[in-house]
Amino acid sequence: MISATHVLIDASTRPIALLGDPVAHSFSPLIHNTGFRVQGLSYVYLACRVPPQALAEAVAGLRALGFAGANVTIPHKEAVLPLLDRCTPGAKAVGAVNTILCLSNAQGKTELVGENTDVAGFLAPLKPFLPSLENSEVVILGAGGAARAVVYALLTHVHPARLTLLARNPKRGETLATDMAAYDTRHVLRVVPFAAAGAAVRTAHLVVNATPVGMHPHDQETPWPHATDFHEGQLVYDLIYNPLRTRLLREAAARGATTIGGLEMLLAQAAAAYKWWTGHELPLQAVRAALQSSLGS
Repeated sequence: MISATHVLIDASTRPIALLGDPVAHSFSPLIHNTGFRVQGLSYVYLACRVPPQALAEAVAGLRALGFAGANVTIPHKEAVLPLLDRCTPGAKAVGAVNTILCLSNAQGKTELVGENTDVAGFLAPLKPFLPSLENSEVVILGAGGAARAVVYALLTHVHPARLTLLARNPKRGETLATDMAAYDTRHVLRVVPFAAAGAAVRTAHLVVNATPVGMHPHDQETPWPHATDFHEGQLVYDLIYNPLRTRLLREAAARGATTIGGLEMLLAQAAAAYKWWTGHELPLQAVRAALQSSLGS
């Protein structure tokens, strides 16, 4: 028996993977392995860099090697869907998966079930602001798997008056809008190219970054270089959690905007995934202490 990240590992230990590219920046191994250690659970969480061409093999490996489950991150949240046996209704609605459960079925075979905990994770830090966001103007930067969860959450829980999607790839943005049409009952969703979106950002009540631009190690990058578009009375929410304060958030705060970093979303979606895999509540107090120790704050 050996110790890895303070988690004891032996033949009975069930591994859980993070599948993505990149993954070196991720706090997820620290979060989940802290939970397993504190609660004495025989699991270990491993960050696995999986390039797009290896995704199918990696997902098949979950089944073959007896994994308990996995998280899925950039750039695989959409591409993983056809590789799974089934998805929850929520994951189907979003069109993206960030959590996989490896479930033994009645025939003794392993079934891979996809879920999306990003929706609940995204909404968690927004709860104090929800009343003021109803019938407001919202801008989302990005059109990938994370943006899908954000759009679905906003359409089904927040009900903005206008929801503008700024897509670097307009075709991908239009596909997302088409897929979400069933939830856009008030026809508030529109797709706008980045180059023509300055006015939308300036008038938005909420701006959400759902792109990886600004993520460690590219800390000095920003998905929206026009910092003068931000102002007091706005809420700017960056889903990136490493660094804790991205350039986008720093510049928005300097202009008087209220800001939310991605750490609270990470913890909320992690807690939902942790319970799905283990049946236990994530010990958030211990996890926060571990994160503070790791970050030196």
